[in-house]
Amino acid sequence: MGKRREYIGEVVSDKMQKTIVVRVMSLAKHPKYGRIIRKYNKFKAHDEKKIARAGDEVRIAETRPLSKDKRFRLVSVVKKALAPHLDLKEEIK
Repeated sequence: MGKRREYIGEVVSDKMQKTIVVRVMSLAKHPKYGRIIRKYNKFKAHDEKKIARAGDEVRIAETRPLSKDKRFRLVSVVKKALAPHLDLKEEIK
């Protein structure tokens, strides 16, 4: 049996119940020009205890399908975001 994939990425959204959207960066070589470029993928991950917030750096692991799009689960929070979770609309008022 193969090993399950694990990624470290940044939480982009925590608006859903028990689900977070994690943006994972990877480096790849451009096929024609050979320059190293950044590629980003977004994965939906299951956060049972709702501990991750937007801006946090988290580790996610592959798991069985939990819903139509959700194929990962939250393993741990690597680094908390520097600022507390704020909405820009609240600051302007």
